[in-house]
Amino acid sequence: MTHPGRRAPTSEPDWLTLGQAAKFLGVAQSTIRKWSDQGRVPAFYTPGGHRRYRRRDLETFLDRSGPGGRTSGPLVLVVDDDARLREFMRVNLELEGYSVREASSAEGALEAIDGQAPDLVLLDVVMPGVDGWQMLQRMQERHGSIPVIMFSGQVEPGEGGDAAELGARAFVGKPFDPQKLIEQAKQLVPT
Repeated sequence: MTHPGRRAPTSEPDWLTLGQAAKFLGVAQSTIRKWSDQGRVPAFYTPGGHRRYRRRDLETFLDRSGPGGRTSGPLVLVVDDDARLREFMRVNLELEGYSVREASSAEGALEAIDGQAPDLVLLDVVMPGVDGWQMLQRMQERHGSIPVIMFSGQVEPGEGGDAAELGARAFVGKPFDPQKLIEQAKQLVPT
């Protein structure tokens, strides 16, 4: 017997608010907004103009592009200890058609590369512990010539001259512009 005044829960779990959908996909609300504006995640609107997402659509999206899902684009590994910058890079690279994996440290990145060699590595110079230059060296010893773009918001462009000598394909320095990094990635490894 149902309690009077309670709605039957039939449609409830199927529709998620923006906040719930963001939690479900593990991204920021602004990211989902951007994805739905671009038609990557179908959104429905309430009469009041609020977005609603169908659980089934979100699951399909995760299958296609989530961790473990294979999208057709080249695989880029973003290595940076700044989670916000990693998310920005991931979202923008995915919008360009790349598959993206993230690592917050050189150790995590080397493990990820051991698991599956990426087509391109975007590597921050300044990280705690093993820095980007040391990681570049270790990566080359273990995996040969995976293309690498080094970047840093703390290194002057002139200092990046070592990047080419040490085997990186490009260097993006101060003033650091993530969009410039994405443009370099597109030139080096087109989708």
